[in-house]
Amino acid sequence: MSNATFMPSTETVFERIGENTMVVNMGPQHPSTHGVLRIIAELEGETIIQAKCVIGYLHTGMEKEAEFQQYQKCTVMTDRMDYLNANGNNLAHALAVEKLLGCEIPKRGQYLRVILAELSRVASHLVWLGTHALDLGAMTPFFYVWQQREYILDMFEMFSGVRMMPSWIVPGGLRGDMPDGFEPKLREFLKNFPAELKQVEDLLVENPIWKERTFDVGILTGKECLELGCSGPIARASGVAFDLRKSNPYSSYEDFDFQIPVGSRGDVYDRFLVRIAEMKESVKILQQAIDGLPGGAWSTADRKITPPPRAELDSSMESLIHHFKLWTEGYRPPVGEAYAAIEGSKGELGFYVVSDGSNRPYRWHERPSSFMNLKSLEVLAKGRLLSDLIAIIGSIDIVLGEIDR
Repeated sequence: MSNATFMPSTETVFERIGENTMVVNMGPQHPSTHGVLRIIAELEGETIIQAKCVIGYLHTGMEKEAEFQQYQKCTVMTDRMDYLNANGNNLAHALAVEKLLGCEIPKRGQYLRVILAELSRVASHLVWLGTHALDLGAMTPFFYVWQQREYILDMFEMFSGVRMMPSWIVPGGLRGDMPDGFEPKLREFLKNFPAELKQVEDLLVENPIWKERTFDVGILTGKECLELGCSGPIARASGVAFDLRKSNPYSSYEDFDFQIPVGSRGDVYDRFLVRIAEMKESVKILQQAIDGLPGGAWSTADRKITPPPRAELDSSMESLIHHFKLWTEGYRPPVGEAYAAIEGSKGELGFYVVSDGSNRPYRWHERPSSFMNLKSLEVLAKGRLLSDLIAIIGSIDIVLGEIDR
């Protein structure tokens, strides 16, 4: 299929509403769209009177592909959806499959999952902060936050050998225990990070140029958030104090003491402040998790769901058989359906999985927070200047890999 055939035309997705207006395209290739996104904007002078998002340029068919893969082998595709929150995607998928299997995860495994998920949240917010600042002309914060993100990716690499797409959280628990040297590395990060984050706050929070570009720009009310299905920082910045870690705790989040940061205006500036505050709350959770990390197993003992330890394969024929059958045949959840959701870095991130009793999902669907939140752009942009569109896109924090999955 040629690009000309695939790409939606302006006429099929956009209807001009003004008489003396100009229609312009932003994207699909533009550094401030944070992916392959096309925005068609109708302008009256420099004021946007309507904007439409056109997606689909990055479609990979991952959901359909998953229907041809064994359950445990779908994990690697979740990493590549919101690749900035890979551990979060792994976790949501694992929770959905575990619901089908009726599988319980040991407490140590739950805490390790929380540690990986919260580190991913901080890393994702740091990428957002650095790129958002670059979009608006502030280069220095990018270098500060990227350095801190590198520390987090170093810790992911200690677990799996992979920095961005670890696939370490799997149905049944994790692929392995916390590696040697991880705990002191994490404690060092938790000790140093608050001061590093404060440097960025000092650069931006009261910066008159930053506030001029973000304050009272792109306002979204709490009612509009609920009507559009928005969640995460964008909803909390509008005063919607909803967080799945509090309302529907999973993976032992009920054990941790943390707050839900909320805003009052629902503008670009509030979304910035909420994400800064969320990183501070994640540090609190991480400190509690590592201080109270239980001992014992990190995965279920059911060898038909998780492979036996590598050391057993040399001495136990039964372990070798379980390992072989798991990776060649997989497991077969009972017929049924399950939905599990987590509070991802961008909002509610869920997986709906349908089992027909085979070793592959009959239906495998993600509830993507980026996709749901993106629709708000058409509301946020209306009546704003074209230059404000850059700030608004950045404040939503989208990943097109999750939208065009």
